[in-house]
Amino acid sequence: MTNGQLRTSSEISALRFPPVAELGTLSLALVITGGIVMVSTMYPSPTLALPVALLVVSAALLITNIVLMSRVKVFNWQTFSLVGRWALLSYAISAGMIEFAFLHNHVGGSALVVLTLMLMVFMLNVPLIIGFTAARYQTRI
Repeated sequence: MTNGQLRTSSEISALRFPPVAELGTLSLALVITGGIVMVSTMYPSPTLALPVALLVVSAALLITNIVLMSRVKVFNWQTFSLVGRWALLSYAISAGMIEFAFLHNHVGGSALVVLTLMLMVFMLNVPLIIGFTAARYQTRI
């Protein structure tokens, strides 16, 4: 198929895509769990071992997801880019407001670094899932 051709719904369902939404959801669950564990033990001193481990696994899943997506040949990259950029803008604003709340509440040191990295994984994962899902079911490629 060339760019601009329409695909039927049977052609769309016959295409095989990597499990981007599933891996992204798992990555989100891990990073959110790490954030909850970290914030629940924030005072007097946060426990970093489990949150850092969950962050590393979550980031590895995000990188794996990006690599798997980059290998897809028949895909509507234009729709992915359009939808993903707007979603990224939205989630970057949300992550910035959450980061401001951490700074306003005097979170600092290694706890702030880990929470910031978790926010970055969160901020990149959701637009990836949204953009992929929108482009996957697009009838034009």
